Parts: sequence; structure tokens; C-alpha cells
Amino acid sequence: MPKQQIPVLKEARPKIPKTARKILFVLILLFAALLAVLFFRSPLSKVSQIDFTGNTFNSDKQLMQKAGLEVGAQFFGVDPERIESALAEVGTIKSAAVDKTFPGVIRVSITEHPTVAYELAADGGLKAILASGTSIPVSASGIAVEKPILTHWDEKDPIKVKLSEALVDIPNSMTSDISEIMPSPTPSFPDRIKMYTRSKFEVITAVSLLRSKVEYLNQVTEMQQPGIITMLEADSYEPFEPEPPPEEDNPPTTQE
Repeated sequence: MPKQQIPVLKEARPKIPKTARKILFVLILLFAALLAVLFFRSPLSKVSQIDFTGNTFNSDKQLMQKAGLEVGAQFFGVDPERIESALAEVGTIKSAAVDKTFPGVIRVSITEHPTVAYELAADGGLKAILASGTSIPVSASGIAVEKPILTHWDEKDPIKVKLSEALVDIPNSMTSDISEIMPSPTPSFPDRIKMYTRSKFEVITAVSLLRSKVEYLNQVTEMQQPGIITMLEADSYEPFEPEPPPEEDNPPTTQE
């Protein structure tokens, strides 16, 4: 009789009861939650260092307060876009870039508005006028001599802000001869200004025309004798009248 082969029965794997699987899942969740709690309470999750670069008008402490930054805050709670927007509201700051480096390092790069002019304060001190129109106290040793001085301007005059915006668009090579700028409004030109140059010219123009007229100004000051330059709807130049020579005292004559 042929031998019959008895099929080999596979060993049945023990099945994990559903209840045990649920318990294991809960234990894993609890363990993960415990690790998360321990991590967020550890120094690794905190801001340990805050660095600012490019700021000359505001201290690190002032910028930290404005940005809402502090050492010891949650590192992952720091929102770079929120900080950049908050710092951009500061009148001296043109833009800010925030970089986060784990663990715990926040680096903030500041780009400030450039200085376009200076102004004498009521107390006799100097203020730097930035491209944004913001005034910042400065020491006399820290000024750039090629920048003009603003005189007789009201602190809240909106024309002064427009003047600052116009000056930043003009190369230093074209404005370096301007020594003083003062308001001189008229009904026809409410933004009219009067300027004095280091080369002894008196210039009458308007803030709204300054960008387009400054090249003509430089041409005249380089080629003509000192005089009055008007740059409004039409341009004109009139030299100053020469001063008469001083009269010499005639020596007394003697009669014989």
C-alpha cells in the first residue's frame, strides 16, 4: 500500500489580544508625552542666546523689548515673521531678518535707514535725519560732514519727511555741496525750500522737484560764479553783485 503523507501543521502564532494592543498603544503615547514634557522643560527647548547685528541707533535691549524676545523663552515658540514685522515698525529700521539655529540661538540682522541730513535740536544738540524722516540724537563726533543741516523745520512737518525720502535717492556726490536746507513755502509751492551750498550759492527749489533738478544744480555750481539759482517750473541763474572795493582814505594834503 502506498504510504500516505501526513500534512505538516503550521505552528499557530499566538495572537495579541485587542485589549493588550490598546494598552501598548496607550503606553507608547504616555511615554512620548513624558519625553515631550521633559524636553520642553529642559534647557534644549529654551532660547539661550540672542544676537543682533547692524543696529547702531537702538540698543540690543531696546530691540529685544520691541520684538518680544527674551532668553529663556520657548525656542519653538519664536515666530521669525512676527519679529521681523515688529522690528520694521521701528523708525530707524528699514528691514530685519531673523535666523533660528537649534539649540536655542536667535540671530537678528538689522538694516537701518541711512542718514540723509542733520538737524539742530532745541537744546543745541545734533540730530541725524534718516531716510524715513525719523530724528535720532547723535554726537558731534559721529556726523558725516558731507550731509546738509536742516534748519527752521517744524518737528512734525510732513514736508520734512518727503525731503528725507528725496535726499536718499540722490547720490552723495550730488548733495555733498549742500550745507543747509530750510523751508520757504509759498501758495504756489507749499513744499518750496531754500538751500545754501558750500560753494556760496543760494538755491530756491521745491522738494517735489529736487530729484530732477539736482543735476542742473551741480552743473551751475561747477561752471558759474556764486549767485542765486532758481529751480522751479523754469530754471534761472543770477550771479551775486560784486561788492564794491573798500574806499581808501585819502591822505591829507598840505598847503604851502
